Amino acid sequence: MTTLDTPDTPFAVVDAARLDRNIARLRDRLDALGVPLRLHVKTCKSVDVAGRVHAGGPITVSTLAEAEHFADAGYHDILYAVGIDAHKLSRVAALLRRGVTPTVLLDSLAQAEALTRFAHEEGIRIPALIEIDCDGHRGGIAPTDPALVRIGQALGDGLAGVLAHAGESYFAYTPDALRQAARNERDTVLAAADALRAAGLPCPIISVGSTPTAHAATDLTGVTEVRAGNYVFFDLVMAGIGVCTTEDLALSVVVTVIGHQPDKNWIITDGGWMATSRDRGTAAQAVDQGYGLVANLAGRLIPDLFMTGASQEHGILTSRADRPLPHLPIGTRLRILPNHACATAAQHDRYHVISGTTTGSATPVVDAVWPRHNGW
Repeated sequence: MTTLDTPDTPFAVVDAARLDRNIARLRDRLDALGVPLRLHVKTCKSVDVAGRVHAGGPITVSTLAEAEHFADAGYHDILYAVGIDAHKLSRVAALLRRGVTPTVLLDSLAQAEALTRFAHEEGIRIPALIEIDCDGHRGGIAPTDPALVRIGQALGDGLAGVLAHAGESYFAYTPDALRQAARNERDTVLAAADALRAAGLPCPIISVGSTPTAHAATDLTGVTEVRAGNYVFFDLVMAGIGVCTTEDLALSVVVTVIGHQPDKNWIITDGGWMATSRDRGTAAQAVDQGYGLVANLAGRLIPDLFMTGASQEHGILTSRADRPLPHLPIGTRLRILPNHACATAAQHDRYHVISGTTTGSATPVVDAVWPRHNGW
């Protein structure tokens, strides 16, 4: 029998009970709003996780390597939600020719013209969504920008619709702010669709999504799909903005205590940033969780202990406000709950799956090992 005491540390753990609860929560919410989910697999990058959401259903990917991996597993409706460049179009075409329906994303006339030219030369149609900027967070074009219609016209029959991502919702710290981010995301993308339709252009797909807005939206009238991915695991950033609690976090990293520096109030582990990432997403929040919270192997948080430092293969655990450190001898195994699930999961090539938090001091049994797929 394999338990969390068995594999070499550090390694990633998925709590299947929490995972399934998180999946059901968003499924029930979107069902009530009448909008389907397009799972974003950028967080889990795992066919096994995706299969618990909707095996073979529509997905969003962040790399073409993900698209190819999930196509191998029978997923055929795939949105590549990172701005497309011409040098990647041959891989998109290869997906199309093997029976996948790949949709790409763009926000400029240059991209639209390159895509149309490539599709014409290859004798194929590659559908594209125009990215709409709803909050200034990253890419996209404003719905009032005259270039929007020109991009749509340049795409011709390749125009599939519009897409927005409310990235600033990750910095919304109240329920009202989260609801407003969701409303703004929807209203902005609907305005872009109206502009295209007023110019006589089709806009069948109206895609929105982020984990915070997916959980905060109260009205998605006019939206045809919601994209979300982080929600399957959640993380401390999501807990910090109130989308979940630490009891919902389904991903952790098992590390081993390898040293002590009592004069510095440090416990040292073998889990540095190569195991947990260097993401400091909670630094701007009301409670800075350092590089992650610390739990025992059973999954129970150790009060006041958190990860405050990380070098490549060393993690530093410290108690808050210089409170006494707990007695954790060398060889003690612990679980680190991450700031950013996407970044932490990316450090690993597999998940050790447990069924949930155990009672007493029992060490959880590893029920399965699920591979994940990294790369671009």
